[in-house]
Amino acid sequence: MFSAVKKFIPDHQQKQIKKFEKITQTVNELESSYQNYTDEQLQEVTSHLKERVQNGESLEAITPEAFAAVREAATRILGMRLYDVQLFGGLAISQGDVAEMGTGEGKTLVASLPSYLRALEGKGVHVITVNDYLAKRDFETIGKVHEFLGLTVGLNHSQLSPEDKAKAYQADITYGVGNEFGFDYLRDNMATTHAERVQRPFHFAIIDEIDSVLIDEAKTPLVIAGKTTVHPNLYYVCARMARSFQEDKDYTFDRIARSVNLTDKGITKVERAFGIDNLYDLDHHVLHHFVLQALRAKAMFHKDVDYIVDEDTIKLVDMFTGRIMEGRSLGEGLHQAIEAKEDLEITQENKTQATITVQNYFRMYPTLSGMTGTAKTEEEELQQLYGMDVIQIPSNKERIRVDHGDIIFLTSAGKYSAVAKKVKSLHAKGQPVIVGTSSIIQSETVASYLDEVEVPYELLNAKSVENEVQLISLAGQKGQVTIATNMAGRGTDIMLGESVAELGGLFILGTERHESRRIDNQLKGRAGRQGDPGETQFYISLEDDMVQRFAREDIEELSPKLSVDNDGVISNEEAKILIDKSQDMSEQGNFSIREYNLKLDNVIYDQRKVVYEWRDKVITSEDPLSLWIESLTSSSKHLVDEHTSQDEVPENWDLDQLKETLTMLIPTLSNYEIKNIEEAKDLQDIRLRALNDYLVLLEPLHEKSGVQAQARKVLLNVIDSYWLKQLEDMAKLKEGINLRSYGQEDPLRTYNKEGYELFTQMYSSIEHDATTYLARILRPLTQVTKGVKNHA
Repeated sequence: MFSAVKKFIPDHQQKQIKKFEKITQTVNELESSYQNYTDEQLQEVTSHLKERVQNGESLEAITPEAFAAVREAATRILGMRLYDVQLFGGLAISQGDVAEMGTGEGKTLVASLPSYLRALEGKGVHVITVNDYLAKRDFETIGKVHEFLGLTVGLNHSQLSPEDKAKAYQADITYGVGNEFGFDYLRDNMATTHAERVQRPFHFAIIDEIDSVLIDEAKTPLVIAGKTTVHPNLYYVCARMARSFQEDKDYTFDRIARSVNLTDKGITKVERAFGIDNLYDLDHHVLHHFVLQALRAKAMFHKDVDYIVDEDTIKLVDMFTGRIMEGRSLGEGLHQAIEAKEDLEITQENKTQATITVQNYFRMYPTLSGMTGTAKTEEEELQQLYGMDVIQIPSNKERIRVDHGDIIFLTSAGKYSAVAKKVKSLHAKGQPVIVGTSSIIQSETVASYLDEVEVPYELLNAKSVENEVQLISLAGQKGQVTIATNMAGRGTDIMLGESVAELGGLFILGTERHESRRIDNQLKGRAGRQGDPGETQFYISLEDDMVQRFAREDIEELSPKLSVDNDGVISNEEAKILIDKSQDMSEQGNFSIREYNLKLDNVIYDQRKVVYEWRDKVITSEDPLSLWIESLTSSSKHLVDEHTSQDEVPENWDLDQLKETLTMLIPTLSNYEIKNIEEAKDLQDIRLRALNDYLVLLEPLHEKSGVQAQARKVLLNVIDSYWLKQLEDMAKLKEGINLRSYGQEDPLRTYNKEGYELFTQMYSSIEHDATTYLARILRPLTQVTKGVKNHA
């Protein structure tokens, strides 16, 4: 068997596969003895392996026994025996890599192997899925195997109480959607007591459909927001103004970078409309922000593509899955700008309280792994950001699916007519077909063309997801026609109906190239599972959105040379090259955006790490008063430095003001004279002496629980208050950072530098304010002896 497998594996992966072969042979050798175990004996394997791990034995040493136990348990509990190639996938995941396995190869069952193995360490394993349905399904099926073997299994979802969430996280293996894990992390770092937290330290994560989670969803950061005041009239006024603005005249829209900027003419229009002299004056930054958001709402967000209006409410659509993103809204007033554009009631604006990118959340796991049907095209990104290799696992049965070449049409109308004609002929002979579309509006366009030729169909998009799983699972039945947005029903197997194989299997008809080849491959992968027959083909037009975005000028140049038949089909090879070039540019552009956004977020990530560690120390410390004393020491030193600038001669130092301010923080300083001191070093020495005197007075307070509670509360309140302001300041800095390139500045370098300056200011302000607040609270509890000591 293994010699047959090798022909599917790239040369550079042969070393890995040889290693997998050796381990798999050992697992196979153990199989017959495990089959003879009673249930009780099989269950005892878990405690035995746990004990060996605790005694220092490596995971590699126990892997064959662990895999053999899971294989036997899955056979008994689920009636499914893991194939050898599935063991390969489990081994790739166990070592922190990505297992690329085709549709229908049983990836869900594969995850049972590494999740069991790594759970034996007792530190928790997180199994991440792309939606709640799949998390619940895997928890209820694979979870039975793990529970049979003596492990605890938890399901994490948004409706759980904090107590139930904590219980789910304490389980050996926890299932859930990636976003919810990320939000729990953010909420834990907004908690005011240790008991409010639900997560434990990160250990090992397996991400199902890892490309979807780490790449497709990586553009959108996770944000926890609080409601803030809105300016509905200003939103409406800016929306009306945006409607009158013309592209390239009043504003520019970069379709590749997806950015909007006002032209000089547009700036003048805004300034005249609002009666101001300079839109870029600091006093008008709010107005500038509102105008930009109105333009973004107009140029970048389209109804029934990026969002739908449902019962007078804007609901966002996930462009990769075609699903509604329930409960999600755009931040920084962009959601409200779209509401104003659609003349809806303006909801309260969300103000960021905590945020993290998907990439930076998952990079906190010491070991990250995953599986998918399509990741090889993104291997460079996965290696660069996460240190994961993509290991292609051979299929259990040879793939016999036929992938037909693309057909390129001059116009979209010609394309849709041909799609309808093709679907009608397939339907007439009973061959099931899935028509893949990239948006709601496109799926409804296809539906209207099928209506004209009287072909019955099931329409599956963000407006009709209630029966998604059922509709997708039935898509392989004879005569079935399903129109689906990208990746809808992903994770659901499509079984071929009776006699469908003889008709050629499931036919996948793509109606537009996606922005990534990987998404196209996912659509193709719905057909030809586990050696089934199947066919795929893409119908494309030069009017498709991606082609227009990336190759508009090339099309104009090519047009006179095009050979087009009566059906509008283009035969020129150059057209196919142009389509491929557009897709390459799209992939490169999207990668650059993700890379750039991650570099920007790394600045926030470093800041967040410092703040969250600070909060963690405050929450977990049994003596938060001592942490306040650290801030007092730092803040008082900084205060002396500020008042004794090297740029000023000592005669100009305002020592009276310094003593008054410093005495508020260190009451015992009132006993020292600093009037005639001319050396900053001497002032620092006096500060330290007065501080030591004060610490003696504070000593008894360390034993008072009420004082400690106050210290903890003050520190957390001040840290949180300034951190929210810092997030807001960084968002404003980020919004205008790209404009710096016009002044010959490197935007990233500038963002890093100015972000650091904002952070150091914030840090000093936290120390100063926390010190001041708590000093006022503690003043009545300490007695300062009156009288002035000689400073000498």
